Order: sequence, then C-alpha cells, then structure tokens
Amino acid sequence: MDPELLRHVAASTGLSGPVAARVVADVVAYFSETTEQYVRRRHRELQAREQRNAEIWAVIATELASRPVRAGEVSERQLRRIVYG
Repeated sequence: MDPELLRHVAASTGLSGPVAARVVADVVAYFSETTEQYVRRRHRELQAREQRNAEIWAVIATELASRPVRAGEVSERQLRRIVYG
C-alpha cells in the first residue's frame, strides 16, 4: 500500500496509521470488482428489492458512469448479456 496515501488518510481524518490502512484496504477491495462482477451483484440486489429489469438497467448504467474507475458507456444490451450470457 502506498505509504504517502496512508499518511494522507491518517492526517486528514485523524485516524491512527493501522486504522487508516484498514480503511484504504477496504476502499480498494470495494472498487476492485470487475465490471461484470459489479453488474451481476447489483442486478441480484435490485431484483431482491423487487425492481423490474427496465429500472435495474438504468440504475446500473448510472452507477457505472459514476464509479471512480469507469467502465465506459455500457448499453442495456451489454448489461443484459453480462447478467444472462
């Protein structure tokens, strides 16, 4: 892990070094999902909330566009192919 990043997080939040390291590791792990893994996970989560696919595709496309490491523009057809093959 980048020591400068850890120092910055610790200094800007007041967290101890070890806690800052855990926070950074958690954030990195959260954003390490591939686009395909993210789409499948979010589809399952939104379906569990009884949302319809038409709504789900729009939500996922918006979320993908706002992630720090963007997947590029993904069409509804591409989303369906990720989930259903």
